[in-house]
Amino acid sequence: MNSLLVFYSRKGTTKKIAELVSNSLNCEYEELIDTKKRTGFIIGFLKCGYDAMREKMTKLHETQKNPELYDLIILGTPNWGSRMTPAIRTYISDNKTKFKNVALFCTEGGRGGPELFEQIAKLCEKEPLSTLEITKKEIKNDNHIEKINSFIQEISSN
Repeated sequence: MNSLLVFYSRKGTTKKIAELVSNSLNCEYEELIDTKKRTGFIIGFLKCGYDAMREKMTKLHETQKNPELYDLIILGTPNWGSRMTPAIRTYISDNKTKFKNVALFCTEGGRGGPELFEQIAKLCEKEPLSTLEITKKEIKNDNHIEKINSFIQEISSN
């Protein structure tokens, strides 16, 4: 299956997982770049949470890859209060009619992935082939590789 992995990462955690998934599937990937400044521990964190909770959109740098050319779009996002990031929301809103199939993954502090996946599936208007929820603790303890392998196996079997 011809796949494209599209992700947003504020601090690099989601990017690390995206690269592992992309390498394992041998697929192309594209990082979404938000034009809104979201750095800073306190102010950046609060702005991010506020925008995610209000389901705000954002302006992205132009993407290079056309999702219509792929059989599967894998979407990756940090979990911000059981909400998707404005970057992923914007990308989906702009491109969902081009998606044939989707798979989803998120990185998070601890919980909220199922609610997040439900929101993304609703916005995409597609049920995901597979989902992957990875916590910071799992990454810290190197327990994420087995979960990634299961995710990839489930995607590959469709």
